[in-house]
Amino acid sequence: MKTKHNTVKVVLVTLAVFVLLTWILPAAYFQNSYVEQGRVQMGIADLFSYPTTALSYFGYIALYILVVGGFYGILSKIGAYRTLLDKLSSAFKKHGKVAVSIIMVLLAVITSICGLQLGLIMFFPFLISLVLLMGYDKIVAALTVVGSTMIGVAGTTFAYSNTSIIISVLSLKITSNMLVKVIILVLGLALLIFNTVRYISKIEKEEKAAAKKKLAEEKKAKKEEEKKATKSTTKKATKNTKTTKTTAKKSTKTTVAAEKKEEVKVVKAAGKYDEFIPKAVRGKHNVWPLVVILSLVFIVMILAFISWSNAFSNTAFESATKSVTEFKIFGFALFGKLLGNINAFGSWTLADLMGLMIVAAGLLMIIYKVKFSEGLEAFAAGAKKALEPAVLVILIYTGLVIVTYHPFQLVIYKFLFGFTKGFNVITSTIAAMLSSVFNAEPLYAFQSVLPYLASLVSKKSTLAIVGVVYQSIYGITMLIAPTSVVLMTVLSYLGVSYKEWLKNIWKLFLELLAVLIIIFLILVLI
Repeated sequence: MKTKHNTVKVVLVTLAVFVLLTWILPAAYFQNSYVEQGRVQMGIADLFSYPTTALSYFGYIALYILVVGGFYGILSKIGAYRTLLDKLSSAFKKHGKVAVSIIMVLLAVITSICGLQLGLIMFFPFLISLVLLMGYDKIVAALTVVGSTMIGVAGTTFAYSNTSIIISVLSLKITSNMLVKVIILVLGLALLIFNTVRYISKIEKEEKAAAKKKLAEEKKAKKEEEKKATKSTTKKATKNTKTTKTTAKKSTKTTVAAEKKEEVKVVKAAGKYDEFIPKAVRGKHNVWPLVVILSLVFIVMILAFISWSNAFSNTAFESATKSVTEFKIFGFALFGKLLGNINAFGSWTLADLMGLMIVAAGLLMIIYKVKFSEGLEAFAAGAKKALEPAVLVILIYTGLVIVTYHPFQLVIYKFLFGFTKGFNVITSTIAAMLSSVFNAEPLYAFQSVLPYLASLVSKKSTLAIVGVVYQSIYGITMLIAPTSVVLMTVLSYLGVSYKEWLKNIWKLFLELLAVLIIIFLILVLI
């Protein structure tokens, strides 16, 4: 299979480029002033130690990917899960394009408000299965989950976790240029939906053309058969009737065989995504307990990741959590001891989300009477499927370790900014794209360039534009960057090659980039 381990190979090549740059470019950092350190090359021993460093700092993200895989391994053992997917796909299939568009809007808005680009991975397998069952291909599935999530990052509004460095370094408020951010979110979604619908229509048109061509070929073959049968009747007039009957029978058999052959092909096509969809089930399965639990998990996740205090100055959840944990019965903080070091809503991490998934999986096993041993085996099988995406996470963050320990980036940014005086839309856009590729995490991407750029810009109004530029460019760059955790894990899961993805996404990326540059120029002129 050509796409096997393709994403791993792409990331490894990217890491090799990073290593090479440590030998070519000198290292530099900014601390009140620009300081060049000379070349700080990466050695052979570092090739083995840096993945360990990445594992120690970011291993929880890889573990989260494994838990998501295990969670769906358990769901695959529950007949109600496939029944739910069948019911939803049947209901949405008639208006598939509208359904896909609604999913995109929801994911983008949630990411924009909550900063849940990694957290939402928990629902990606469910949404991918749904899109595939609706009759669409892997590219549509990837556009649905990856495209919408990255548009949400580009149009970040209240997701403080994504923009905290921008806010602190540039001395901005979270509401700075809020209208512009909303416009970017809306226009980005419009372009994403338009390109996805256009791709779907293109594929449907190609399938219809192929079916029409096949039908024409079958008709042509049938006419040739009839022509041969007619010629054979002139040889023996006495056997004309028998020959006609025989020819008719052969023609009928040929038609039936062709129909059966076509039926086999249709079944095969419908089953080509079996690895992403649970096995079909018979009989009735009660789906409402599953719907209730998944809905509760979704609601809790949203509430837990909204930055209530930083984005909305609301400390109600923090106060409530403190009241519960400090509540004493006969002088003993019983709930505090039982709950342990629990985070209030607004301060949750992926570790908390993992705990929520495990609790939900346990409840589903009890409700649907899945034996513990079977559930454990299913969890292990699901986690095994998620092993390559989890390895990708560690490799991508190894790249982050490389560029952090060998800070050659600032040399590039200084060179770019040297072409113009102060802030410039084009040079800043290029620098923002490079910092996004070099740094998997938005906070590291912004920290690598913004302190130095801020020293070159004096106007407060210009700094607000800088914040919008780096936030939005980071989002769209993660649609194509080989260091995008969301992108590369989804491509690995779907078995879609990086080349195939770029082939189908480049037009959307250029359209988004063009729209953003126009918005930046308008902001500068205003």
